[in-house]
Amino acid sequence: MSPVDTTPAPRLVELSAADLRTHLGEALAVYVEAMDYPKGTEIHRAPMWTEHATRPGWRGIVAYGPPRDGAEASAQPSAPLVGIAYGYRGAPHQWWHQQVREGMRRAGADPNSIESVLGDYFELTELHVSPRAQGHGTGSALLTALLADRPEARVLLSTPEVPHEDNRAWRLYRRLGFTDVVRHFRFSGDSRPFAVLGRELPLRPSTTESTGATR
Repeated sequence: MSPVDTTPAPRLVELSAADLRTHLGEALAVYVEAMDYPKGTEIHRAPMWTEHATRPGWRGIVAYGPPRDGAEASAQPSAPLVGIAYGYRGAPHQWWHQQVREGMRRAGADPNSIESVLGDYFELTELHVSPRAQGHGTGSALLTALLADRPEARVLLSTPEVPHEDNRAWRLYRRLGFTDVVRHFRFSGDSRPFAVLGRELPLRPSTTESTGATR
């Protein structure tokens, strides 16, 4: 018999742009830890994340883990922030949009196909879960909460290529129905190969979970 996972479900909270600024240090700490980046990376990312929160259609969700030291679950400051997801409506003037458009063109996509993908989408910009909170559905809960009731036709994201798509991020995206848009693509200024993935919105009921997000 397999052991029962008794880890409490994460508590999800929707952020305003002001909330993101308040909790930016905690959120970036999760980002650095999840991506295994060197300390100090967060200093360079902070202005970008703050600017992203001003873009049309921005939405952010954070996940809190179990309260520290037996504190009440409602006491948010006592609960560690263990995950964050955010994104915004894509637009032609944005750097990521321009990069993906060029990547699709180089991969041989015709103009109509490119426009059908990039004409109306939500960009999933960041999705990170602390390693200590992974494996308990936190990433799935964050993503489904973030995409709930979005008006765009589809969602797009980029993620680093890994051998055989063998990590938690890839398994999550495939499980939720994301398919290839561009593979082994290199963004300007980054030597790593990335995959651009996408899927139509809304998520079908069979691929969503109860998120419990609150404001």
